[in-house]
Amino acid sequence: MTRSGKALCALYATIAVVALFATWTNNLDFFRQADNGGLVGFLRGGYANPAAASLSNDLFMLGAAASVLMFVEAKRLGIRFVWVYFVLSFVIAVSVMFPLFLLARQIKLEAMQGQAEN
Repeated sequence: MTRSGKALCALYATIAVVALFATWTNNLDFFRQADNGGLVGFLRGGYANPAAASLSNDLFMLGAAASVLMFVEAKRLGIRFVWVYFVLSFVIAVSVMFPLFLLARQIKLEAMQGQAEN
């Protein structure tokens, strides 16, 4: 793997770890609260005011675009199990799974480049 490829992979992994911490510390805090409304309350909170609704809609549209890119790139590059990234984007967070997909994509690209050079 090239030096720049390794740096890019490290950056993607760092973003995924930071995103996991940033999202799940808040998720766990929310679900620890009494009378939070559960999952419905969580989703309702994303539309509690115009600012929250704007951020929720922005994240939803970004997730949709990221999903399209994941499926297209997975097919083009032969990345297996892309559906796992898609499903876990909803279960864990798209901000975690998309960088992990980009990490897998970069590894695949580097491997393909190495094969082409041989």
